[in-house]
Amino acid sequence: MSEVNIRNVTKIYPGHSPKDAPVLALDDISVNIADKEFCSIIGHSGCGKTTLLNMLAGFEQPTAGNITVHGETVGRPSWSRAMVFQDYALFPWLTVEQNISFGLEMKQIPKEKRQSVIDKQIRLVGLAGFEKRYPHQLSGGMKQRVSIARALSVDPEVLLMDEPFAALDAQNRAIMQQEMGRLLAQADADVRKTMVLVTHSIEEAILLSDRIIVLSSRPGRIKEILMVDLPRPRNEDDPNFIALRHHLRELINEEVGAVE
Repeated sequence: MSEVNIRNVTKIYPGHSPKDAPVLALDDISVNIADKEFCSIIGHSGCGKTTLLNMLAGFEQPTAGNITVHGETVGRPSWSRAMVFQDYALFPWLTVEQNISFGLEMKQIPKEKRQSVIDKQIRLVGLAGFEKRYPHQLSGGMKQRVSIARALSVDPEVLLMDEPFAALDAQNRAIMQQEMGRLLAQADADVRKTMVLVTHSIEEAILLSDRIIVLSSRPGRIKEILMVDLPRPRNEDDPNFIALRHHLRELINEEVGAVE
């Protein structure tokens, strides 16, 4: 059984006023995301990528259809599904280790166990030596590492990421992509999570994913699902990488000017 099962999911938003027509954001989406798979969702702005991610998190509910994780219907937000946001969402008055500790405290993890988890996550994301720093003392890339460490610290079954590197400059974005690739390559079967990434970057999707879901323009429908059968770490100069990038660009470009 797939860990995440999205079955015939449709999302309709009401109009802003009684005169406005409802907006069909997603239309009959069905896909399974396997246990410990890294899956990216790409498509034009407004195609429903973040809407689908929010429904996986439990922030929104489908108008029709069903989403399950390990056979249980997704309802309210849960520790089993952690989200990494684009804007970091760190508490500015807390240090690096205090930000990472926040979810552990909410889960009422004993203090002696919390510290070992914090230390492990800090090492994992390469922030040793910055434990006592505050967010304003960190670069954008370091803030996002804290955000990822905080999400991983609560030991979720599914890690959801909404354009986590979009706010970074090109150099830091490339570094974070490399770091995430390193984490994926190092993670053994016991600790690796099921991951779902929303991104506008075709290159980022290929660098990180086991599988890529391409959504059509609104209303979002599954246009194509592609496997990324390339060894890690991935090389953007690899002819297979280039060919996949070209194919994905063609799929996206086909949606330019599509009628809503």
